[in-house]
Amino acid sequence: MTSAAESVLVVDGIPLQTDEEGYLLNREDWTRNVAITMASNDGVELHDNHWDVIQLLQEYYENYEIAPAIRILTKAVGKKLGKDKANSRYLYELYPQGPAKQACRYAGLPKPTGCV
Repeated sequence: MTSAAESVLVVDGIPLQTDEEGYLLNREDWTRNVAITMASNDGVELHDNHWDVIQLLQEYYENYEIAPAIRILTKAVGKKLGKDKANSRYLYELYPQGPAKQACRYAGLPKPTGCV
């Protein structure tokens, strides 16, 4: 049973619990198809550049147990993916609803601290 603050995302016929903003309640539910479904619902088609950021976020979360805010994400992107991608303009092109928020949702992570 879901509360008013919870929703359901159906992926491959399986209902997955999310919060009211669409973040998975159980990280273990995440698969690539979850990310693809979330992106499709937002009108976004995921490409290699999207997946690079999603993978980076998942690795960051595994290491620090927190989803990074945009400034930290930008620095991490620069270190891992190159300085040419270490800017908010690049990240907003990939994730127009807000790079930290939208990318973390697609990555199956909680909403980043400090994001409204």
